[in-house]
Amino acid sequence: MRRTLTATAAGLAMLASANIASAEGVLNIYNWGNYTSPEMIKKFEDEFKVKVTITDYDSNDTALAKVRQGGHGFDIVVPSQNYVAIWISEGLLLETRPDQMENFKNVAEEWKGTEFDPGRHYTVPWAMGTVGVVVNTDVYKGDINTWGIIFDTPDELKGKVNVVPEMNDVIDAAVLYNGGKKCTGDKEILKKVRDTLVAAKPNWVAMEYGTIEKMLAGDFSAGSDWNGSALRQRLKNPAIHFGYPKEGFVNWSDNVGVIKDAKNVENAKLFQNFMMDPKNAAMNSAFHRYANGIAGSDEFMPEDMKDAPEVNVPEEFKAVGVPSQTCAPEVQEIYTRIWTELQK
Repeated sequence: MRRTLTATAAGLAMLASANIASAEGVLNIYNWGNYTSPEMIKKFEDEFKVKVTITDYDSNDTALAKVRQGGHGFDIVVPSQNYVAIWISEGLLLETRPDQMENFKNVAEEWKGTEFDPGRHYTVPWAMGTVGVVVNTDVYKGDINTWGIIFDTPDELKGKVNVVPEMNDVIDAAVLYNGGKKCTGDKEILKKVRDTLVAAKPNWVAMEYGTIEKMLAGDFSAGSDWNGSALRQRLKNPAIHFGYPKEGFVNWSDNVGVIKDAKNVENAKLFQNFMMDPKNAAMNSAFHRYANGIAGSDEFMPEDMKDAPEVNVPEEFKAVGVPSQTCAPEVQEIYTRIWTELQK
């Protein structure tokens, strides 16, 4: 059963004063690049008299490897849901009990209890979205709702496709394209996945994370991407659209955790609670352009997000979305072998 904090008005005022007093200092955030609202960070700094430093990473594996090594100096990390269980099982996250924090009441019901963090003892929602394809429809006029854009690239797009090199996203997409289920251990499917990726790679121009600028510049005309990135692109070029692959696509979330050996634990807890406030979550979403899992935040979201097809999955595609999950170690090992071969 979820436990909640209760206090009288006077008690809450005293608690707030104590938090502000103890919060003076610093907070070191380790997060995905181009993913944190400067305006939201300034609000946190001003409210709690905390100086925030943000260091970027480009993949879940990069973040995990860095923290495993120790001596990193970070307090906060924002892993994807298929990695959260790994962080918890390896003892890399502090059990901060967000479920007992004042603003936990604002977390949307479907995100209060999750398979990757049961009862929300470690993490709070940051953003959620989907993995799909992005296409400049001035260049390609065909069906964009297929992984065929990536794995059986149309002639018009050959040499113009970028694949965002997040290992699990790419291999999951190839699994779904070949009729398999996410995290499958079926060796026949995984052999097809390997063959599909190796055959497709010569038709790609790059495997890079920085898609927005190069799509807008015309260096790329299509690619695998995340929906918030695609929305940013469409708002600057209406010809760029996000496709929901009919073969299936992954729904994911990223979540704010406190690293076990954090030096600024109380400030980190304040930040977790701060991110569960609807206004703060909306301010962050207005920057990164993803949904956030905080009930009531829609009221404060930018108008151009409220009906955006990139943020709101169209009804006809909802049935083929699958949740991100942590694969069994033996499956992850095969994924890694396939990925290593693809990098050659």
